Amino acid sequence: MQPGIPRPTVIAAILVGMTAMTLSGLLLPALWYEIFDRRDAGHLILALAGTGATLALYARLLWQNLMRRTAPAHRFGLAAITAICWAMPPLLGTGQGWGNALLVPAGLIAVVLPLREATATTAAVTVLTPVYGVTLGLPALTVLYEVAAIPLAAFSGYVTVWFFHVVQELREARAELARSAVGEERLRFARDLHDVLGHSLQAVALRAEVAERFVKRDDARVRKELTEIQTMARDAVRDVREVVRGYRTTSLRTELDGMSAVLRAAGLRCARPEVSPSLPDHVHEPLGWVAREAATNVLRHSSATWCEITVEAGGGHVRVEIVNDGAARRAAGDAGSGLAGLAERITAAGGEFAAGPAGDGTFRVTAAVPVEGPGKGEA
Repeated sequence: MQPGIPRPTVIAAILVGMTAMTLSGLLLPALWYEIFDRRDAGHLILALAGTGATLALYARLLWQNLMRRTAPAHRFGLAAITAICWAMPPLLGTGQGWGNALLVPAGLIAVVLPLREATATTAAVTVLTPVYGVTLGLPALTVLYEVAAIPLAAFSGYVTVWFFHVVQELREARAELARSAVGEERLRFARDLHDVLGHSLQAVALRAEVAERFVKRDDARVRKELTEIQTMARDAVRDVREVVRGYRTTSLRTELDGMSAVLRAAGLRCARPEVSPSLPDHVHEPLGWVAREAATNVLRHSSATWCEITVEAGGGHVRVEIVNDGAARRAAGDAGSGLAGLAERITAAGGEFAAGPAGDGTFRVTAAVPVEGPGKGEA
């Protein structure tokens, strides 16, 4: 199980606390000396005030920049920390570790300042601090340490904030991916439910109308239609359950047989097409949806009198073409809301899809899916 990422405020608080402990380690020996050895009230007050102000201001600036609350005023905070840290060694003496205070501001340079400005400032401070240390009489080893420690401290501060922001972006990206996955699943479910119920309910309504027409003339025909309605209703319930479970499969042969039967029951001339049993499995799903949606649109959006269905395999594609004569009576601009979903399905399968009036009074739906399947046959 993948560990969860703590909240941003928790991570920021940990980083600020760790940084405060590191800085306290630099200043603690000198502060210890002031409290337990020197015991001079004036020096002790100055040491406590300077150390407390430095740590408090440092923690605040680091927190603000971790939370992306940068502000021009932060430059003045960095300048104040630098002034305090550079003032304590000459005021309190350098023999007991107050020279370490010169290193404290370096960790904030790349945090507060833009990268280019921070680079130039770090280079300047790397030169000026040792010079100031020599002026104060710091040991040569301490001065040499400052030359190496200042750019490392600046880089460490920059990397700390950068890593924190990277973790934040990853957290936000993961949340966005989760939202996107949920949205895609909702779209898939809505599309499948539309395709399944749209066709099934239209077919049930059609059978009910046929039964109504024969209710006073042909009891046998009425019973036949009611039986068909029951079968269709049960099939629709089964299909909806499979859509919910996410593993519904579609057979091109079954869909075309059902389509031609429904259209014939509605009074359209529609011959049952021949479907080769050797068609690859991957073409049944997308092309079966085409047959289902085309039948629904013929019944719902036009008053066609005939429908012709053709299935061809050749040229590396399996092609289904469905033509009806209802284009002239179809409402202007009404092509069925499921056609956009069909185009998405066929495109996802690596195929081509087209639907629209053919100019001769017919409405034509054409879909072609590669025999090899999407992604196959590529070197």
